[in-house]
Amino acid sequence: MIDPREFRMTLGRFATGVTVVTARLGEDVHGITVNAFMSVSLEPPLVLVSIDRQAKANRLLRASGRYGVSVLAEDQEPHSDHFAGRPSALSVALQEVAGVPTVRGALAQLVCRTEQIVEAGDHTLFVGLVEHLSYREGKPLLYFAGRYAHLAETR
Repeated sequence: MIDPREFRMTLGRFATGVTVVTARLGEDVHGITVNAFMSVSLEPPLVLVSIDRQAKANRLLRASGRYGVSVLAEDQEPHSDHFAGRPSALSVALQEVAGVPTVRGALAQLVCRTEQIVEAGDHTLFVGLVEHLSYREGKPLLYFAGRYAHLAETR
């Protein structure tokens, strides 16, 4: 039997980037901090995000059919906190990209159309076809062992 806390602590040893997944349904815009994000395929261009089944974002992504993924830069830790349910005094600027809200100033922005939804334990996997993408140079915000981390150097 695997203890859920030990499972989380063990998998926390895998460093990840930090993303904010956003969606709009009518006037309702919602975002959630997600580190379970990955590329799936180059042809066609597919990515995947994993969202807790109980999260409001799960219901919104199901209904909207399109979502944005913003890869956060190292100075966007407050943005990550905001969308993880720990709002700060700093306002988070969103911008419309191809009709989908994304985080302004992110290192990368992708707009996706939901291609497949897979139930997996207590999460839902949203496979998205990338319809639009952009990126800029900079250092990413990282997450490791339950804390934010920053890239010291690149080679």
